[in-house]
Amino acid sequence: MTDLLLRGGLVVDGTGAEPVTGDVLVRDGRIAAVGGRLDPRGARVVDADGLAVAPGFVDMHAHSDLAVLADGDHLAKTAQGVTTEVLGQDGLSYAPVTDTTMALVREQIAGWNGTPDVGYGWRTVAEYLAEVDRRGSATNVAYLLPQGTIRMSVVGTDDRRATSTEIDAMRAEVDRGMREGAFGMSSGLTYVPGMFADTAELVALCEVVARHGGFYAPHQRSYGAGALAAYAEVVDVARRAGCALHLTHATMNFPENRGRASDLLALVDAALDDGLDVTLDTYPYLPGATTLSALLPSAAATGGPAATVERLRDPEVRARVLHEVEVVGSDGCHGVPVDWTTIEIAGVRDPALGDRVGRTVAALATAGGRPPGEVFLDLLVADRLGTSILQHVGDEANVRTVMRHPRHTGGSDGILVGAKPHPRGAGTFARYLGHYVREEGVLTLAEAVRHLSGTPARRLGLHDRGRVAPGYVADLVAFDPATVADRATFAEPRLTAAGVPWVLLGGVPVIEDGARTEARPGRALRHGAV
Repeated sequence: MTDLLLRGGLVVDGTGAEPVTGDVLVRDGRIAAVGGRLDPRGARVVDADGLAVAPGFVDMHAHSDLAVLADGDHLAKTAQGVTTEVLGQDGLSYAPVTDTTMALVREQIAGWNGTPDVGYGWRTVAEYLAEVDRRGSATNVAYLLPQGTIRMSVVGTDDRRATSTEIDAMRAEVDRGMREGAFGMSSGLTYVPGMFADTAELVALCEVVARHGGFYAPHQRSYGAGALAAYAEVVDVARRAGCALHLTHATMNFPENRGRASDLLALVDAALDDGLDVTLDTYPYLPGATTLSALLPSAAATGGPAATVERLRDPEVRARVLHEVEVVGSDGCHGVPVDWTTIEIAGVRDPALGDRVGRTVAALATAGGRPPGEVFLDLLVADRLGTSILQHVGDEANVRTVMRHPRHTGGSDGILVGAKPHPRGAGTFARYLGHYVREEGVLTLAEAVRHLSGTPARRLGLHDRGRVAPGYVADLVAFDPATVADRATFAEPRLTAAGVPWVLLGGVPVIEDGARTEARPGRALRHGAV
């Protein structure tokens, strides 16, 4: 491995300290020295004048579970300086699984991850992580146990309380997954079947996570009408289980919560004052992204995808579903009656439905002279629940307030499949640095780098990552503070970030002079072994 000397850059070390100009020497995959003018003998010298040199960014909420296996370049993330991604999010992922569960999960979250040909031969967490290592990756990977997938394997997809025997079985799966290298557990409490777990069940599983020193990352039961109560529940779960807590995509969305971010942060601060270890992540955009089927009430989404599709053909079921979605506010839509003008189709599984992409359900209904609810249900059936959406429900004041919190980290929540996915997949980290640091001054450069690298590395327990300091792994990004920007838009969501000419992973360039190299030095990180 060739030594590298990043010469004369603005070193932003990841701690929040004021940046200083200096050199960074990389040797054998680690940072050998940081200082004024270092001796370059034996090293390749990279002119970093005008660039900020920072620890590689950690995407605390990524949906790259299959992309890291299928996409060797992975430019959406590498081009914006991401060197580690946290996968297994929202309670639904691909390990640990049974043969039956793997088939169900692949169908259920095709709108998140697509269905690339990656073999799917693994079943355990250890086997999935080994597959990442075998193929090599453009980023490092940290994995969370998906509570909904575990429940699916043990309990099934029905809306019922788990028995004590089933809880013991789920606890055993969590224990095994943590021993195999998972960093914690996620849940998706608006998604079937994770949403059917009661508070006591979540506490029982989080107790096992806590015993291994991991953290709980919940997508809680509501981000809408019941958001604060839902946040309070997961804080209570973490407190009762003695488990660290990471609030994932910690937003206050929908008109009901406009200007109420301070209420969320008051809850976080109270928990911190009580000694609970709490962090949170956000994406710097207003719209959210999920699957169209996520809007369904839970009763309509039990039994697996095939059963759900068949159920939605029944006129009586359709009428009940639309009453819940449009009038009451379904649990899948956070207790808020849906506004079809906010639901934009981002991607479809069936190419024959591609003309729906980029249009709202309301616009499709107007064009077809049909009620929007019928358009919604017919599209779910025709696309076998594979449709992904943008949901335009965010609040700018809330976004800015939450990102200023000292325990905040960055998470893209980036869905990378579909014709027009959310641009946050390719733009989150560059947008923080370009828009919210340089243009708006919401965060200083040092604060932003701490939020995007130092703080998440500490949350993950990566004690030799997340800082520009001697001895640390050389996961590094060199970007131009004057030009770094997210180029991805809602019209062109796959445009890669600008102003990031160098990204190193363990000292190996994956972005060199602004171009992707052929290197895939990323590996599966394992909790307790890093």
